[in-house]
Amino acid sequence: MTNQSMTPAHLVAYGIRLLTFAAAVTVSSSCGDLSRGGRSPSFLIIDTLTAASGASPGTFVSPLNSDVRTLVAATVNGQAVRVPTIFNDLGRATIRLALKNPGTVNTPTAPSAINSVTITRYHVEFKRADGRNEPGRDVPFGFDGGVTVNVGVSPAVVSFDIVRHTNKEEPPLRNLINAGGQLQINTIAEVTFYGKDQAGNDVSVTGLISVNFADFGDPS
Repeated sequence: MTNQSMTPAHLVAYGIRLLTFAAAVTVSSSCGDLSRGGRSPSFLIIDTLTAASGASPGTFVSPLNSDVRTLVAATVNGQAVRVPTIFNDLGRATIRLALKNPGTVNTPTAPSAINSVTITRYHVEFKRADGRNEPGRDVPFGFDGGVTVNVGVSPAVVSFDIVRHTNKEEPPLRNLINAGGQLQINTIAEVTFYGKDQAGNDVSVTGLISVNFADFGDPS
């Protein structure tokens, strides 16, 4: 049927068919993207997510009180002094593997070597509960980091930087220096780990931890 022979009713019906076809193509494309992002038979679970101040790197806690500047005792020219120092803060996550189809209670399915996931990258994003989330003004800038850990049958421990020293040298964190802990920025750090299973399928998992920034009191 040509456009010249179409009646107004035919044109309306033809237009509806075109719109329906376009919508179907869009939905199919979106579902395809989701399918590609979730093809792995495995998924990751974060059992614990803790952090440690750079001044006390062996003490992992949740939430984290991140000191924007630490006065460290030192001896300079024979004199005992306190040197202003900026530390990275450390994060640690315990991550385990699970299967989307775990089988039944009587015949559970165990992960095989191809189900294991190798984590190669992570991203940290800071947010505030009040919705004021402009990086460099309200919260520190987010960042990406590289890390390589394989998560197989046994849980794996992933160590990473959760606050970099460059975060503390930029606004808004540097504005807290010399405030004596009276000014604080309370955030939620959203940490996402990215990896692939051994068949090349993408896998990711996200955990949250509270991080409170201030010029806290320094250890003696």
